Parts: sequence; structure tokens; C-alpha cells
Amino acid sequence: MTTSNGLLLVDKPRGLTSHDVVARVRRILHEKKVGHAGTLDPMATGLLVLAVGPSTRLLRFAQSETKRYAGAVKFGVATDSLDADGAVVDEQPVPTMTRESVQDAASTMLGSQLQTPPMVSAIKVDGQRLHELARRGLEVEREARAITVTSFTLAPSDDDSIWRFDVVCSVGTYVRVLLSDLAQRLGTVGHLVELRRLASGSHTVEDALTLDELADRVLGGGDVLAPPSSFVTGLEHATLSDDQTRAMRMGQRVTLDGTFSGDEIASMDSAGNLVGILQRRQDSWKPELVLAPRDDSTHG
Repeated sequence: MTTSNGLLLVDKPRGLTSHDVVARVRRILHEKKVGHAGTLDPMATGLLVLAVGPSTRLLRFAQSETKRYAGAVKFGVATDSLDADGAVVDEQPVPTMTRESVQDAASTMLGSQLQTPPMVSAIKVDGQRLHELARRGLEVEREARAITVTSFTLAPSDDDSIWRFDVVCSVGTYVRVLLSDLAQRLGTVGHLVELRRLASGSHTVEDALTLDELADRVLGGGDVLAPPSSFVTGLEHATLSDDQTRAMRMGQRVTLDGTFSGDEIASMDSAGNLVGILQRRQDSWKPELVLAPRDDSTHG
């Protein structure tokens, strides 16, 4: 029986996969139903957004959010995975670079664009994950994806070949591909050596718990979950009357006062709990996702 329900922010440590983090959270919370949004590679650290209990049905809202990352790129060395976990495949001289010349190159990469996913990734092609094919020495054609880079800044470090970066980008952006492409524009090669996710939508790593902090707080009986409504802060909200709430829970359409610009809104009951998601159907709204009444509280 589900005893926990809500959003959990974890600060993922280096060396663990996102799946590893989910497994540990399941053990800490004694809850089988845990999922995550936005996979982080083992070498990456930072914000991992998790859903616990019935809130896993709301994960898609967290998966579509804009991300912010910080980290470091090493110029002059390329790896097969485009990051520090890969094998070195090329080394080239690093040209003289100034803050202005590097930033000018980064500025040309702002805006909407197409990006080809790397071979070492979890994307599936014909039912097989690309990283599994890459391990067998195979390379297949990958379809370019539309991404948007909102902000991309770099600063030098004490090592002439290593530069720090900060990037804000759309979901689906491979930062290691972005940095590899930047290196080529600067006349060399490069790979990602450090990556930390700072934010996903309105959620920030400052509000996240480490796994040790999570275990300690749960052991002490403290609250660790934000309510399910935390997943839908980006949606327009409508407060339902008690009659409308009952109708929605029975799968019936409701008519709402007020004007809404989107075709999907979050519906709240009179106590401020998330009832579910409504979808526009001409002049009325149809329940698209409904949380059972017992799902409105958080535990753990």
C-alpha cells in the first residue's frame, strides 16, 4: 500500500546512475513506486527530480522543463563518449583563446537548433540503446533533435586547456555534444570533464537533499516530500467547487468560469490539494488524470 506521495529533490553524487539513486530512495522511504525525470550520467552530479507514489503519474511535467548546468570542458583532447568516462580518440593543439574569443564562439550557439545525439547515450534505435551498439563498435545514423540554448557562458580556469561553463538549455540537450561542437568552432577538440545540474524548471539543487541527508531526515521523522501540486507549477490552475471535484473524480466533464490560455490545466480542490489535470474539450474540460482522494497528502 502506498504511504508516500509527492515530489522529492535529490542531489545526485558522482559515480551513481540515476537508476542507482532511485533504488536507494526506494529503500530509504520503503516505497516501491519511485521514478525520476531527466537522467544524469554517472559522472554528473546535482539535481535529480523524483516522484514518489501516485505522483509518478505527474513525471512528464518535470521531464519537459528547462535545465541549467555548470561544469568544465577540457580542450585539446577528444573521447569516444565526449566526456571524461570515455577513451581518448584524438588530441590536437589548443589555440590561444581569450575570454572574448571563446564567448563569441559560444554566442553563435544560442537559440533554436538541431543537435545529433551522441552514440554513447540511452536513446533507442530499432529497439537497441545507442550505448550498447557503441560498445560493440557500431555506429548508426541518429536523427537530429530540435533543442534551444538560452544562455551559454564560459570563463577560464588556472589550466589554459580547461574552461568553466554555465548553460541554460531545453530538455533533450546533450551538453557534452554542445561542448564538443564549441571546441570544433574554436579550431580544436574537447570533452566534458565536469557536469552539475543546478536547476530543472523552478526546482533548484539548493533545495535538494543528499542521500545521506534524506536518510537522516526520514529516520528522524521529518518531511521530505513536496506535495503533488509541485509538479504542475508551470500549468494554469483552477480551483474547483466541491461538486466539481466530485464530478471530476467520477470522470465527468466540468465547466469552468474564467479564461485559460492553455488546453491543459491543473485542478485544485477547496483545500488546495491537486485533484488532477483537466484537458480542454470545446466549452468544457475533461479529466485527463485524476489523483484519488488519499493521494493528496504526503508522507515520509
